[in-house]
Amino acid sequence: MTAPPRSAPEPLAFLFDLDGTLVDSVYQHVLAWREATQAAGIELPVWRIHRQIGMSGGLMLHALLRETGRPVSPEEAEQIQRVHREAYAKQAPSLRVLPGTHELLDTLAAHRVPHAVATSGRMENARHALKLLGLRDDVPVVTRDDVRFAKPDPDLFLAAGERLKVPMNRCVIVGDSVWDLLAARRAFALSVGLLSGGYGQDELERAGAYRVYQDPADLLRHLDEVGVRLG
Repeated sequence: MTAPPRSAPEPLAFLFDLDGTLVDSVYQHVLAWREATQAAGIELPVWRIHRQIGMSGGLMLHALLRETGRPVSPEEAEQIQRVHREAYAKQAPSLRVLPGTHELLDTLAAHRVPHAVATSGRMENARHALKLLGLRDDVPVVTRDDVRFAKPDPDLFLAAGERLKVPMNRCVIVGDSVWDLLAARRAFALSVGLLSGGYGQDELERAGAYRVYQDPADLLRHLDEVGVRLG
């Protein structure tokens, strides 16, 4: 008896975080947040700021100020975020793509693997990093402006999957922070962690990463481990 023909597998898609995942921009954000909080008379160690990078600006600010115990009015919070935007924009010339970013994106495009970018930053901030990527017109970009809640809520990744028309159980979310991976778990998607944002392998694995690589170049070398066949 002849076996029935096997149907083609459903497409696999990649949903990428931006800062620290594709572009080396985490520490520029950290220094911009330090400048913004210091301008408001709030002293925070740089390492504490780094631990919150990856959240939306508003949620991150709330988490940082919770540690100081200092109340901040909505007007002052908006002022802090404005100074952060301005300070980060001044550092835009120092941004660089991470090793292997262009090669990874080009490889996915060449093999027709759908992919998108989902960032907790608003477009006003994200445009500096996005410009370096030179994304194709068919690569969706979802920013904080497009969703109600940012990471660790799953909204950004859910919106990116919808734009690609790929169900979340066929998506691989790639991020460098625990907030990316927690959002991936809440979206019921597999996640891959990258060390290029400053978190350790054990932290990323505890947050849900089923594979951890150094950077985009390392991920590219191991695409077969995450389900991409290039042959």
